[in-house]
Amino acid sequence: MLAIFHKTFAHPPDELNSPASQNGTTKPKLPEETLNGFISRHPRNTFSMTFAGAAVLAYVRPDNPFTPQQRLFCGLEEIYCVFIGSLNNLCMLNRQYGLTKGSNEAMFIIEAYRTLRDRGPYPADQVVKDLEGTFAFVIYDSKAATVFVALGSDGGIELFWGIGGDGCVVICDDLEVIKASCAKSFAPFPPGFMFHSEGGLMSFEHPMNKVKAMQRTDSEGVICGADFKVDKYTRVNSLPRRGSEANWTEWDSHT
Repeated sequence: MLAIFHKTFAHPPDELNSPASQNGTTKPKLPEETLNGFISRHPRNTFSMTFAGAAVLAYVRPDNPFTPQQRLFCGLEEIYCVFIGSLNNLCMLNRQYGLTKGSNEAMFIIEAYRTLRDRGPYPADQVVKDLEGTFAFVIYDSKAATVFVALGSDGGIELFWGIGGDGCVVICDDLEVIKASCAKSFAPFPPGFMFHSEGGLMSFEHPMNKVKAMQRTDSEGVICGADFKVDKYTRVNSLPRRGSEANWTEWDSHT
């Protein structure tokens, strides 16, 4: 999985950016260089889409379509989703959202996102918390120019994110691609968390707690992005209103 988003609408945490990326011998790469590097590592079965200068989405089609850790891509009404993993309760979720039995995980995630965006009947963190299984997904809403990312809490999938050469946000499950693309400005995406381009980063397991950044250093003592964890001792003042009339794209930050 690879996703690259322009800095003007992705709004990543400032702590991801390391001064060492600009001062070191290895510089962060531009989006087209990152995409080319990703494709070169998977030359046979990579699918990618580029949205002008706004976004890039790519994923590697699995050799075995029945592997437990699926890699799926889906697009519907200008909403695009890259999904890795599987949901144990997909059948129940499809029934709940009125989808057919044949709908896969990526299709469901798009429908859940549309429901949250257009009607907002549930808290976004509750919807993600209800997903049972091993998963990571990235959604790009090209019409609204918003990004939504989530990583399951079971640790079955690793996901990384960082800052590219022009300030873009790079999200990938391949650590070597992230290192080559973001120099020192990268970190693991925290399990059990979700990120919205307007709402920021939050734990969907502990939505009432703030998130704190913990500085990361490499073996040479150089600052290398930041780890993000739940601050168990600091709670948010209040949750944003998410009633049936709420617009989920205007979700306030908890951080």
